[in-house]
Amino acid sequence: MLGISADSPEKQKKFQDKYHLPYSLLADTDKKICQAFGVIKDKSMYGRIFKGISRMTFVIGPDGKIKKIWPTVKPEEHAAEVLAAL
Repeated sequence: MLGISADSPEKQKKFQDKYHLPYSLLADTDKKICQAFGVIKDKSMYGRIFKGISRMTFVIGPDGKIKKIWPTVKPEEHAAEVLAAL
């Protein structure tokens, strides 16, 4: 299991330590992985439209193919959803 974000490795380390994450985080500071997986979407805040990273989950099988995608994620419920799917 991996987590990927556009945050710096230093920010990710703080986040990982704070929440005691049992998996590795990868830094995608140039957003190449985000672009490849199509997670950069239009978002809006206070009526302003901007590009941002959408929180999504992908299950990738041993063959390297995407097996399942969650296009929207609610953090409170998501771990149970993923575990049930696996």
